[in-house]
Amino acid sequence: MSAELGDLADLEAATAAFTQVRPRLFGIAYRMLSSVTEAEDLVQEVWLRWQTYDRSTVTNPEAFLATTTTRLAINVLQSARKRRETYIGPWLPEPVDTAADPYLGAERGEALEFATLLLMEKLTPGERAAYVLREAFDYSYAQIADILSSTEAAVRQLVSRARKHLTSERHASVPAAEQRELLTTFLAAARSGDLAELERLFTPDVTNLSDGNGRKGVARRPLVGSVRVAKFLQAISSWFWDDIDIEWTQANGQTAAVLRQDGIVYGLLTVSATAEGIDQLLWLVNPEKNKAVQVPA
Repeated sequence: MSAELGDLADLEAATAAFTQVRPRLFGIAYRMLSSVTEAEDLVQEVWLRWQTYDRSTVTNPEAFLATTTTRLAINVLQSARKRRETYIGPWLPEPVDTAADPYLGAERGEALEFATLLLMEKLTPGERAAYVLREAFDYSYAQIADILSSTEAAVRQLVSRARKHLTSERHASVPAAEQRELLTTFLAAARSGDLAELERLFTPDVTNLSDGNGRKGVARRPLVGSVRVAKFLQAISSWFWDDIDIEWTQANGQTAAVLRQDGIVYGLLTVSATAEGIDQLLWLVNPEKNKAVQVPA
């Protein structure tokens, strides 16, 4: 009986240790994979491994679980990139609901916005892991080196290369309030087909991306350039918005518009912006990707 009680107490302690750090584990996994579904599956795998592991050899459960999560995420990311090669049209990150932020558990908000996640797709798995751990969760270089089975010097190089790559391709994003204001103004201009106003809102190299994975009526190629994107939006303004109702939600730390068509969620629309204006229009209209975001009833 005493052995059984001991086993029960050990499992309860293991459960408590895992539950305490689960938000962080999900936050690491999501930023690595840009997928709520894959992140949840990965965290579940970590839990199964934690249950069967010889926990008497673990002196720091939090470090062990973070290490397991990161290493599994690197493996999953490598296979996920191969799967995405068969994706139909532009691929965008699966949005995560940050209105209540029950799972992300990050001390800092970096590496969560859509624009940053998209750029991180160009990093190596090692660069991405080091960047996420450093920028989003403020791990020390020594801790990251342990997680990646590397050295502090090598980790500093990984983080430095990641930062340089991200900053070379994108200017700093605007504050959340300004991003929402730009999205609201854009929607009014898009509904009315106001060509001049649309061009005024855009940066010269604005990109329009629609993620539908082959959904009928969804563009399968990016549109680039303020004039080209504005003319496209003007062309569809006469019919697209007629039966669309707009509500608001929070996705990836930014305001997103929930587009309802005849009462059914058609998709999410959000924008990323810099001080120069809107530089990305992101249409998330793959139904499988929008399940994680809570929309108003």
